[in-house]
Amino acid sequence: DTLWDLAIAEVEKRENPDDDGVKPGEVWEKSILFMGNKNGGKTTIILRCLEREESPKPTLALEYTFGRRARRPNTPKDVAHFWELGGGTSLVELIQIPITSHNIRSFAVVLVLDLSKPNELWTTMESLLQVTRNHVKRVLTKLEKTNPEVAAEIKQRMWNDLRRDHPDYALVDPFPLPLVIIGSKYDIFNEFDSEMRKIISKTLRFVSHYYGASLVFTSKSEALLLKARALINHLAFGYDKSKSVSVDPSKPLFIPAGLDSMSQIGPPPASDSDLGKMRANTPLELWKKVFEKTFPPKSFCDLQDTKDPAQDSQYAEYEVDAMRAQKNQ
Repeated sequence: DTLWDLAIAEVEKRENPDDDGVKPGEVWEKSILFMGNKNGGKTTIILRCLEREESPKPTLALEYTFGRRARRPNTPKDVAHFWELGGGTSLVELIQIPITSHNIRSFAVVLVLDLSKPNELWTTMESLLQVTRNHVKRVLTKLEKTNPEVAAEIKQRMWNDLRRDHPDYALVDPFPLPLVIIGSKYDIFNEFDSEMRKIISKTLRFVSHYYGASLVFTSKSEALLLKARALINHLAFGYDKSKSVSVDPSKPLFIPAGLDSMSQIGPPPASDSDLGKMRANTPLELWKKVFEKTFPPKSFCDLQDTKDPAQDSQYAEYEVDAMRAQKNQ
């Protein structure tokens, strides 16, 4: 290109809004909610995305931080709001705080599942996604009365990653907000028996595809964290979406939304006679039964081992603590 070609392209770019609907000079604001297993690595992933060199502390209830990036030199910085839900599934009702009708249009969800705890995997995923989905539906129902155009746009956007000619168009049920599922602690998972790894990988591929989500396996290794970062930066700052795909069960999975298919995933990993005995109304229910046959859900309660924040030295406040001690006495 000559200098004139570049100048014309630059002027056209300034006159026409970007593809994402953000006009030049306008600040783009996105919000992302991180949730998942307790001690699953959510804080570590957020710190890596924001390139902060600090050691992660346990998350207390619902925590907030933000990141700022400029898409081009000399332009205002875009803002990404990061919310993190602590306590596994015990405090899931708190998602009502960050997801509101004002920001739902620019909201996304990242679900971090601990691959080293397969017996907690389905229960955690199901309860967190169910409560989030129900809350989003309530917000959308309200929006339909006050701002039907935005509600319609969000509903339409759910299907953006799956083209109408995709063979699974009628078989999936996309999540109402952009969703990324991260399988953390891949290094521990990689030491599991190959059959166990295959069942977990296959099940998470099915669930991600069913919900229209992206799926990535990660660990503390820099190369794997970069892949997770690429997906999160796409949601947070509108960076280009990665087109690479890795579906080999012997390697960490990386599948951006809409790039998998039921035919590639195959049937649930169980014998035909077992499948025949299982009664299920939906494909999701069938996969759940097959998965829980190998990994029976642990009856665990996230609240039992939740430490009392009042006893935590990092939140010490002399006046408050003195009054509290007096009251207890």
